[in-house]
Amino acid sequence: MKIIKDQLNRTLTIEHSPTRIISLVPSQTELLYDMALEKELIGITKFCVHPFHLKATKEIVGGTKKVNFDKIKNLNPDFILCNKEENTLEMIQELETIAPTYVSNIHNLTAAKELIFDLGQLLNRRTEATAILAKIDFKLSDFKQFMKDRPFKKVAYFIWANPWMAVGKNNFINEMLLLNKFENIYADRDRYPEVDIQRIRHEGDPEVVFLSSEPYHFSDEHAFEIGTYANRSITVFADGEMFSWFGSRTIKAFDYFKELHKRLESSF
Repeated sequence: MKIIKDQLNRTLTIEHSPTRIISLVPSQTELLYDMALEKELIGITKFCVHPFHLKATKEIVGGTKKVNFDKIKNLNPDFILCNKEENTLEMIQELETIAPTYVSNIHNLTAAKELIFDLGQLLNRRTEATAILAKIDFKLSDFKQFMKDRPFKKVAYFIWANPWMAVGKNNFINEMLLLNKFENIYADRDRYPEVDIQRIRHEGDPEVVFLSSEPYHFSDEHAFEIGTYANRSITVFADGEMFSWFGSRTIKAFDYFKELHKRLESSF
């Protein structure tokens, strides 16, 4: 028996090393796969798209905000993996009556690495977790060297339209922006504020406007609309997974960021 704490400092009692795991967070599903836990992973969400074949081999139990609790019960899980930001409190309270439910809380890269380490210990995948962490540290060190002499750029990063919502402070995306020397014009606001795009020049006048590929599907019309107000900015459709997926996806993110900077530099 193990008594552990998750990243919300909640106490969990684990009877044995979990062998029937449900993941309700896409980035954490990918992480479990990369930690050689495909066999133990029995249930995922419809948004768990990496690796793609899991949607054909694992039970889909719902989304990140709404799940089929009866389907989860019937799977008889011994461990459920959630996230404070992606899953609702009401869901988590119901899920923990079914099986031990670990809730991650990721605002920065340090917390993301702590999650990988903790899951490696808990799920008997210490070697795999150590290898992933080493790759992240190597890529991070290399990326910091790449960024060393590059200037800061003022940016706005949007995740939703109608209403327009941007990235503020206290979240993982903003941490990734900082690593890229992207000065977030909405960093004085918490989490994901609703903003008036008509005031974007008055509230920071960004050099670059990012339209994320998730959770909202931005179109060329959205880019044109915001361009009428941020008319001194470059608008870029950004890969939201690279900015928001913590876990093993971070290894790939730094190479993406390098290419992004090269594209931006060719545009200025």
